[in-house]
Amino acid sequence: MEKNKGTLGSALILLAGCFWGSMGIFVRRLGAVGFSSIQIVAIRVTLAALVFCLLLLMKDRSGFRISRKDIPLFLGLGFGSILFFTVCYFTAISIMSLSTAAILLYTSPIWIMLMSVLFFRERLTGRKLLALALAFAGCVLVSGLSGGGVTLPGLLIGLGSGLGYGLYSILGTVALRRYSPYTVTAYTFLLAAVGSWLICRPGEMLGLFAAAENLPALLLLCCLTALVTAVIPFLSYTLGLRSVEASRAGILATVEPLVATLFGVLVFAEPLTLLSGLGMGLILAAVVILNRNPKD
Repeated sequence: MEKNKGTLGSALILLAGCFWGSMGIFVRRLGAVGFSSIQIVAIRVTLAALVFCLLLLMKDRSGFRISRKDIPLFLGLGFGSILFFTVCYFTAISIMSLSTAAILLYTSPIWIMLMSVLFFRERLTGRKLLALALAFAGCVLVSGLSGGGVTLPGLLIGLGSGLGYGLYSILGTVALRRYSPYTVTAYTFLLAAVGSWLICRPGEMLGLFAAAENLPALLLLCCLTALVTAVIPFLSYTLGLRSVEASRAGILATVEPLVATLFGVLVFAEPLTLLSGLGMGLILAAVVILNRNPKD
């Protein structure tokens, strides 16, 4: 039974990574309308917050009650993780190459593994270290090897995106010991949404909606963006964290750049280089190594 739970948890983490890998499609579509990266984040997390709150309302209304002592935990999830990592990531993209920003973002499994050893006393096994090395090397190859134009502030911001991204696994694991996945995701995204509206220039964003030639189509695109890149993957990831160690989950989620590369090839006709193909193989190898023995 425990083995089956671990297998299901790993499958949920992989599913989340696959959905996150489609993010570029929606970001490009909304960007073409004129929305900035931060405004796309605000749209995404706000609509996701509404869905998660509705799910919690239907599943268990009592889930809206949280202890006052846990407010800092949820602030950490909403502001310190979701909003912080997104702002850092898009800022990194604006001041350095996309490939370099992506490489720095996918330092997250390293942060997760270090924090898991420190706070959860997880075993740092040779298998995990090998899978981590393969996954990170794969991300580097998939994202590209360009490192030009990297400044110290840019490096710190990029590493910050990886830290914030990894922090969700750590804080989420703690929150799941006390609350349901629906409570965790609802409060996380609700707080992230509040923070995003403080920095997204809402007047300008609402003006783009008012000027849209086909408002129903734009609203549908926004809803799909929230559903596909936030609601489904974060709920899957959070459910997976109930039976998968945070460090293992962080490495499994590196399937995201692999899927993103495939979408780039299939949807945008981007070339698939030999190095990208090799990187995809390394990421798959890391996933296989981690799942050969769920008890490791």
